[in-house]
Amino acid sequence: MNGVAPDARADFEQLFRDTRTDLLAYLMRRSPSAEDAADMLAETYLIAWRKLDAIPTGERARLWLFGVARNLLLKGASRRRSQHALVERLAGELRSAHPPHAPIEDERASALRAALTALPERDREILTLTAWEGLTPKQIAAVMGTPGNIVRVRLHRARTRLKRELTTPRRLIAPRVGYAAGQKTDKLDARA
Repeated sequence: MNGVAPDARADFEQLFRDTRTDLLAYLMRRSPSAEDAADMLAETYLIAWRKLDAIPTGERARLWLFGVARNLLLKGASRRRSQHALVERLAGELRSAHPPHAPIEDERASALRAALTALPERDREILTLTAWEGLTPKQIAAVMGTPGNIVRVRLHRARTRLKRELTTPRRLIAPRVGYAAGQKTDKLDARA
């Protein structure tokens, strides 16, 4: 509070004490939440502090603060309407966007998911950028910040690994003989 005359500071503090309850009640009745009202109250007094020389004297100072608070409420409402409109527009665009292909839900889809999951993250990313996003190796290089030649090599290797994963039969790990529900049988206990 450097550079402010002590009497101006005292006047501001008195104005705050005299108006805060009424101003907060005004904002509470018009705000979407108590938190928003508290934020706008703080912002109102921040503006008042910054424009200390512009605040009228007497009862007009109280009315001036109500005017500042009203302007903040109007800006907040306008901002919320804009955000709501943007959210609605994006939601409409997402609803109207159709995936190019209907998702396949059969054993091939689960095998592909399992094979992709088995690959390293870098391979998965390159493969999905190519297959799902339709990007070329040059475009993938730009996305990943990697030279194009390296992307081409990695893409070739990732395709090879994916093909291997898809053609290699998955072995189920069967429980060892002599174990039932994680407990040893008498035969195994005798050996232990």
